[in-house]
Amino acid sequence: MLGCHDDDVAVGNSLSSGRIAPSRFANNLTAKMKMERPVQAHSLPKAPTGIPGLDEITEGGLPRGRPTLICGGPGCGKTLLAAEFLIRGATEFDEPGALITFEETGEELAQNVRSLGFDLDALVDAGKIAIDYIRVERSEIAETGEYDLEGLFLRLGLAIDTVGAKRIVLDTIESLFAGFDNQAVLRSELRRLFRFLKDRGVTAVITGERGDGSLTRQGLEEYVSDCVILLDHRVTEQTSTRRMRIVKYRGTTHGTNEYPFLIDAEGFSVLPLSGLQLDHAVSNERVSSGVPALDEMLDGKGYYRGSSILVSGTAGTGKTSLAAHFAHETARRGERCLYLAFEESPQQLMRNLRSIGIDLEPYVKKGTLRLHSSRPTLHGLEQHLVQVHKMVSEFKPAAVLIDPVSNFISTSTAVETQAMLLRLVDFLKEKQITALFTHLTSGGSATEATDVGISSLVDTWLLVRNIEIDDARTRGLYVLKSRGMPHSHEIREFVLTPKGIELNQFAGKAGKGKTKK
Repeated sequence: MLGCHDDDVAVGNSLSSGRIAPSRFANNLTAKMKMERPVQAHSLPKAPTGIPGLDEITEGGLPRGRPTLICGGPGCGKTLLAAEFLIRGATEFDEPGALITFEETGEELAQNVRSLGFDLDALVDAGKIAIDYIRVERSEIAETGEYDLEGLFLRLGLAIDTVGAKRIVLDTIESLFAGFDNQAVLRSELRRLFRFLKDRGVTAVITGERGDGSLTRQGLEEYVSDCVILLDHRVTEQTSTRRMRIVKYRGTTHGTNEYPFLIDAEGFSVLPLSGLQLDHAVSNERVSSGVPALDEMLDGKGYYRGSSILVSGTAGTGKTSLAAHFAHETARRGERCLYLAFEESPQQLMRNLRSIGIDLEPYVKKGTLRLHSSRPTLHGLEQHLVQVHKMVSEFKPAAVLIDPVSNFISTSTAVETQAMLLRLVDFLKEKQITALFTHLTSGGSATEATDVGISSLVDTWLLVRNIEIDDARTRGLYVLKSRGMPHSHEIREFVLTPKGIELNQFAGKAGKGKTKK
């Protein structure tokens, strides 16, 4: 009787022989269930992965002592994710591991993970990881009614015992069962394999290729696994994106959305979605914009620390110059500032800003200002978001500038861009990082609107635009909104000088009216 305890079998045998009444059997079974019910519910033990973001969406890691299936198409990162789980377990959590590979030799695998900054050979030499390459050739498999995986179990047991493994990786399951044509034998041996891993008490990760209409080619692995993680590598508008989804996780809650992830020189990084509770802390501290006249328009004190600011306008209105003043002021105070430019290289940006009296180079050399330039088409939206998360976590800036956010719409739709920026704004607010975004308004478009729908997300919105007066063109700036503070509602003349930005009152336009927003 599959799945029954020995005493259950004894009761069942007694029932069939007529020595016990059915009602008595039912009463005994009910009493037994009551006795085995735990007095207090305990959370499922989990093995932390050490992979940034993955432990957060799994709420602690993979199920300890149970098998986890990582499935997906070619090139999505299954082997690298499994290997990193094993390596981080040995290096960060003192949990030795065994790696059983059916496709790549130990030397090939060590070379592959070296690109992520991991030295697998050193861990093998230190006795923290055991690698066993098992070559499986379909032509050498003689499938009979008595065929089983006892030989494999011996190899697995030896690898586990050699290093005292707490974690084990099998890569990939399809190679192991490539020679099976009898589906009944395949399913039976697959169940035996998973039961063997559970009985040994190891936290197992098994990789599998995605099938047609199912998560795996055999269509069974996902049902006998306690946790299933699906990796996806898609290309949209010539831009590739990797995403992860936890399909199931027995015995615990978990994130159910699709999460973008990045594979770079430091390994895997998974980007959890920002929370929707809007419960982040706020600060009453004010920080200068770098333009004294603009601080005066903002209740004489500037922006709130940790708030989000939008500067929008058509081409040539001075949006980048206004952002650069804030970056310069932040670095001058000795605080770190991250400037993400998507139109100019760092060298070009620093050269152009010197024409208005802003020299960023000393702060770049000092390390308080970091300039990062790239084209929006270099990555998909999620990849850009992951990159920002990584740079913020590493650099720990007090302020982040993105110039301009409107360029992201060229890589995706307006809806997806707005969703990405919402997550970015929430992330920076949660970290109490002051964020300034610039937005290019297209000619002929409404000036008090944005293509990416970010205006409702920000706390302060500055609008700069061209104004024609007496056959001459000048610039104007006004505060469209600034939450939580009284601010000026007049339009100021916006002048770029060799000494920086000046905001002057237009002739005949007196008054410093304020309104509460």
